[in-house]
Amino acid sequence: MTIFPPDPDFHELRLELSRLRAARGWSYDQLAARSGLARRTLIEIEQGRTIGTLNTWHALAHALNTPLDELFGALCKDHEPPCQTDG
Repeated sequence: MTIFPPDPDFHELRLELSRLRAARGWSYDQLAARSGLARRTLIEIEQGRTIGTLNTWHALAHALNTPLDELFGALCKDHEPPCQTDG
């Protein structure tokens, strides 16, 4: 029997991006300039028209000075994230 992980909450990930951008008082243009991404890409991500690539999210994390694990933590909002084991 195969047990599938819970679905990631992409909506919450987009909201987290929006919250982080708003907390800094940045416009789409400012985040675009800091991340090297197109303004249109940022708008499409926040509006749910695209999810973006891992490279996109990596650039966003650096621009926002936010660790990827914190940013991607939003994907597990309605369920327990995977357990971390020692060793």
